[in-house]
Amino acid sequence: MNAAWYFDFISPFAYLQREQLSRLPDDVEIVYRPVLFAGLLNHWGHKGPAEIPAKRLHTYRLCCWLAERWDIPFILPPSHPFNPLKALRLALALGENGAAIATIFHFIYGEGGDLEDAAAWQELTARLGLDAAEAAAKISDPDIKDRLKRNTDAALADGVFGVPTLVAEGQLFWGQDATDMFLDWHSDPERFATGEFGRIADLPVGARRRNGGNFGPGMK
Repeated sequence: MNAAWYFDFISPFAYLQREQLSRLPDDVEIVYRPVLFAGLLNHWGHKGPAEIPAKRLHTYRLCCWLAERWDIPFILPPSHPFNPLKALRLALALGENGAAIATIFHFIYGEGGDLEDAAAWQELTARLGLDAAEAAAKISDPDIKDRLKRNTDAALADGVFGVPTLVAEGQLFWGQDATDMFLDWHSDPERFATGEFGRIADLPVGARRRNGGNFGPGMK
């Protein structure tokens, strides 16, 4: 079974889930798909966690807590959110290779590396077997830029609204906390198509907000 793993290096939750992908069964082949999280947010009209001050702090605290609980090295970079484009394009240029992606994630969140610092960026590219000039040429390649857009479009076509997200056989599992849900679905897909799982698939919408404001008549 192939499972597309849509991610953006901007997400510390993606880092935490990547560290747990080894828990997936041997018959699941991960297909790494770097995407631009900002593109997903723009499409769905969402705000990212870091754009809501209280949620931003909660996100960082939760990630620290989860990393401690799971014994995963975790140091946030000097500033967050940051511009992930260079790292995303580099991952694409290196063939969406799992080992290279792990190296980039660890640099950012395992060591607190700064993608905007020239010396740190050069150190990262050297670990990946590239000098600064080679890395610059690869990430500025128009085809690489287009592939990132195509990946993001493919994610939207799959219904992806956030990162990280695993997609297998048309089923979406969003967030690092959905890893166990994916494992349960993988072991018993029919469980997720019957009973209450089946009923909620067609659950009617009872009320809608009007232009982002209050709900319909009688609801405030």
